[in-house]
Amino acid sequence: RRQRTKTTTTTTTTSTTTARPFSFSSPTTLQMSTTSSSSSSSSKVIPSWTDLQSLVAETPVGKSLNDEMELRKQGKGSAHVQNTLRLFESSNNNKLPPIKLYRDHAGWCPYCEKTMLLIEEKQVPIQIELVPMRSYGDKPQEFMRKVPGGLLPAIEIVKSGQIITESSVIMELLDEWHPPEDGYKPMMPSETDEAGRQRFQKLARLERELFSWWCTLLFRPELPGFGGGGGGNPLSKLIGGGGGSSSSSSSAMSGSMQGFMDCMKKVDSELKKTKGPWFFDDNDFPTMIDFVYVSHVERMLASCAYWKGLDLRDPRWGLDGINAWLDAFEKREHYLAFKSDYYTHVKDIPPQYGPGYTGGFEQDRKKFSKCIEGKDGSWHLPLSHDDPLQPLYRGPPLPLCVLKVAGLLPDADGSYQSADPKLMAQTCRLMAAWKLAGNGVNVAKFAARGGPAGAKNPRKSFGAELADPYAESDGAVLATVDEALRVICLAMKEIDQEIPDPSFVQMIKEVVPSGQASGVVSSLAYLRDRIGCPRDLPLASGRYLRAYLNWGIDSLS
Repeated sequence: RRQRTKTTTTTTTTSTTTARPFSFSSPTTLQMSTTSSSSSSSSKVIPSWTDLQSLVAETPVGKSLNDEMELRKQGKGSAHVQNTLRLFESSNNNKLPPIKLYRDHAGWCPYCEKTMLLIEEKQVPIQIELVPMRSYGDKPQEFMRKVPGGLLPAIEIVKSGQIITESSVIMELLDEWHPPEDGYKPMMPSETDEAGRQRFQKLARLERELFSWWCTLLFRPELPGFGGGGGGNPLSKLIGGGGGSSSSSSSAMSGSMQGFMDCMKKVDSELKKTKGPWFFDDNDFPTMIDFVYVSHVERMLASCAYWKGLDLRDPRWGLDGINAWLDAFEKREHYLAFKSDYYTHVKDIPPQYGPGYTGGFEQDRKKFSKCIEGKDGSWHLPLSHDDPLQPLYRGPPLPLCVLKVAGLLPDADGSYQSADPKLMAQTCRLMAAWKLAGNGVNVAKFAARGGPAGAKNPRKSFGAELADPYAESDGAVLATVDEALRVICLAMKEIDQEIPDPSFVQMIKEVVPSGQASGVVSSLAYLRDRIGCPRDLPLASGRYLRAYLNWGIDSLS
């Protein structure tokens, strides 16, 4: 093993930089700290971030991730929420694409997501510029001059400077400009397919109806239950209301929940009309209408479980068509690249849509919300192999390049249900360690906002809990937080069991003086609660980073 550098630095300096939304995106190695910093006199030697980067890069998982990152910089490789260029197999690799897409930086915008899914499925060469949403940062002035309303997504015809907004318009134009005769997949029925066009319009209207019911259910107080839906005397229904019942049955639903579920069943019925999992049978791949639906259905799954105690993927609701459709999406690697976990959604939905109202099935709501926020112990080691609400292995849980080098091969149906749990856990930990080591200095600064004197925002605050781009770090605990995070990173990389052995507990205690323990604990918790998927990691790996931060918290508490 390479020689470790003993930690001796006792002071830190801060500098003013342009604020940007936090993410774990890796800068180059030259930007990494080459020496360790410490506020303690511990004789324990902790690897520097540079050493940790090198250690992880020596593993097959780390090497594959570094290689993939280089491919993505060239516009190739896999889909990723932070990509800024997509060339795919374009024959014009020496030229930048003539179209630039402006989309949100964190991967929260459903309209940007559906646009990116179409681009990835159709493999449209495109430049990408990442822009903050209003809920978590100021938009660059250059972008605002081009798009005065600040709407996302937007595309720019680079040569002319023409700007086009509205996701549906953008998606239709991208499909029109990249036709099948040029080798691109068709995303809409052809002009001569009258029946297909009519079905597309019918499904588009149904999607707006479903979205309306979801907004009614989530963002307005629920009225008393109507005993299962239509018919009868409205007054008698109000008298016999059942809202807030703990029984997950249709008879206990409020009128808004029943209306939403009836509309979901209409969508399910439309999916069952086709032979395959998609809304159209013409091809064996999803098309524009599938992408129009999935970005909001994904948010419905999270929000209904969290605020209403309604698990839409539970077989009891009979949404077999929707579940098969979701399973088919989850087998596509580019969907994983833009898919958020439930926790991220319940934190990013309120800044965009407004606060969600609790209601529905109270016992299940409490259980699901605790699970989603990790308050039921599910964010603590040892982690269960799978997630009870968010199935992890119905498709690739990690980038395919990582799964391949780790020896994790798919089942015949494309799922990873039969994967070795121990090997999967080790691979997920290594990816989390790679991500943390790759930007450790900046992650430590971000985490230190949770210190006693941190998070003092000199400017306006933003509505998003997962991002606060102008908050300041607590300089008094920053060096120690940095050391604690390096111990956590080393533990994720080194261990081969479910829980770090006592030597790692001793290591993190030695680098954190007792007088700073509470500040480091609050900093680690601040970071844990702001890990977003897929912005930072896919859920299968991100859940390990959250759990190891909790291990650090528990070790110091």
